[in-house]
Amino acid sequence: MPKDVLCEVSNCTYWGQGNKCKADAIYVVTHKEEAETSKETDCKTFQPQH
Repeated sequence: MPKDVLCEVSNCTYWGQGNKCKADAIYVVTHKEEAETSKETDCKTFQPQH
């Protein structure tokens, strides 16, 4: 996984200092057959901190 994957969702389990994503992989899905904007996608890797 590249070390330059950034994320601002600080309540995610994989969030690290400096907005660095610490997940081993990122899974992104689309809401339609072919997404045209980032609003039409979601990060399925997100897991809330407990």
